[in-house]
Formats: sequence, C-alpha cells, structure tokens
Amino acid sequence: MHARTAAVSLAAALLGVGALLLATPRSPATDTGSATGTKAVTGIRTVGAPAAAPVVFAHRGASAYAPENTLAAVDRADRLGFDWVENDVQLTRDGVPVVIHDTGLKRTTDVENVFPDRAPWAVKDFTAAEIARLDAGSWFGARYTGTRVPTLTQYLDRIGRNRQKLLLEIKSPELYPGIEKEILRVLRRARWLDRDHVRSRLVIQSFAAGSLKKVHQQRPDVTTGFLGTPAIADLASYAAFTDQINPSYTSIGAAYVAAVHALKGAHGKKLRVNTWTVNDAATAAKVELLGVDGIITNTPDVVREATG
Repeated sequence: MHARTAAVSLAAALLGVGALLLATPRSPATDTGSATGTKAVTGIRTVGAPAAAPVVFAHRGASAYAPENTLAAVDRADRLGFDWVENDVQLTRDGVPVVIHDTGLKRTTDVENVFPDRAPWAVKDFTAAEIARLDAGSWFGARYTGTRVPTLTQYLDRIGRNRQKLLLEIKSPELYPGIEKEILRVLRRARWLDRDHVRSRLVIQSFAAGSLKKVHQQRPDVTTGFLGTPAIADLASYAAFTDQINPSYTSIGAAYVAAVHALKGAHGKKLRVNTWTVNDAATAAKVELLGVDGIITNTPDVVREATG
C-alpha cells in the first residue's frame, strides 16, 4: 500500500512538472545550459523554438568603439544596426541637461588644460557654454579630437535623425534639485513625450528610487526602470512606480529574474529585467539563459552575435 501511494505521488508530481513546462515555455534557466532552443530548467530540458533574444542596449552608445556618451558613439551604434542606446544626463551650473557619465569632467575631457584653476572640475560647477569648449574625444583616440559633450537637446536630435530609441539615466539626481522636471521639459520640447516615443522609444532609469517616483508622478505614462537589485521581498513596492528592474549581471540568478517577472509594473505589464554591463560572449550567453529581457553593453555587436 505504501509503494502504491508513492507511485501515485510520483506520477502526479511528473504530471505537474509537465503542465508547468507547457504553461511557461520561457521558464527561467539555471546558470548553465545551451544557448539554442534547448533550455536547462532545474535539470529538466525543454525542446522547442528558441525564445526571443534579449534586446541589446548600446551602453553610452557603442562605447567600446567611440568616446562614450558622444554623438560619435551614437552614430557608431547606428552603423552597427542598434536601435537602443543608453546615456547619462546631468545638469550644468546654469541648468542645462548634458550627456556625460562622471560627475566630474576630468576623465573624459581636457578640462584640466582648458580650466586649470577650476579643480575638482565637477559638471555642476561649469556652464553649458564652458562645457561646450571641451574636447571629449582625444582621450579615446586622436581621430576623435574635437568631439564635444552633447547637450541633451543635441543628443535627442541626433538619435531622432537616426530613428534610434533611448534608455536615459538620470545621473546623481541628489546633486541636481529639479533635474527630473528639466529633463522632462527638454524631452517634451524635442517631441519625445508624444505617444509614439512614450509607447516604444523611451525609458527613463536611475539608481535613485526617489527620482523615478518624481518622473512617475509628473509623467505617469513614461516607462521607468530602477537600476539596482532590490531584495525580492521589496520588489512589489518598486513595481508601484517602475516598469523595469535593471541590475548588474553579477548580482542576479534565475530565481531573481523569475521573481521580477512574477510581478506587474506601474503600467500593468510584467516587470522586465535589463542587466548591465555585459561585454563578452560567454557572459551574454549566460545571462540570456537566466531569462533576462535586455542586455546593456559597450560591445553590442559581440552580445548580438552571442544571443541573436
């Protein structure tokens, strides 16, 4: 009798696993498995058509091949065939949004030569006109000498002409009171808050939850993404004001991705996961198996080849 009960229980368990696999064709995989149509799921392999490849985001433009966050990097991403580009936005002393990653100008411009007495050369201490004088390309290579730090307006104009899409990061909002309102003003003036852009061509992200809440309050129609890896227990609170959880690839596994996907975001759709910064084929294949929706990378062509 005990043997019969065990056999029935085993059969039921196997039927339950089969039903689960049929119901969820893109179940999150373990950390190992094939990058083809066969996925490894808790030791069980499902066979069928491959899941859609993750969306590839060109990080700071195609920043492995051109100076980061410049129009040259945007154009390089376009020539490589990538629609989505990521950038970082900060405010100048006179309140102009500019596209640059570091809160200081030293690493990616010649600010020390142009303004030798202005250390520590923080972005917030320079006007837009002063920043426009800086060379933001020579550090990367002589062929990019004279490349400038673009304003957000200039950046939007270029990616608009390229018909690209934008993952915009609000950088260090604690340094720039009102930056959310100013970025939204520039986006609106550049016609990036119309229905087409809001629906499919624009995401605003930040490491600062408070900044994303301000964006969501001011423009609840805009898609937002939180940069980081909140505890699974806290994900529901983030889902109230964001549509994406965008963590470092070093901080996630299949269980975490599945926990994010189990929730609906601020616009009633499944929370998405875009992970960063993945620059080699092996890591790209690994995170694809975790079930991520997007991969943010300096080398978008390498990631596309590994996952496409």
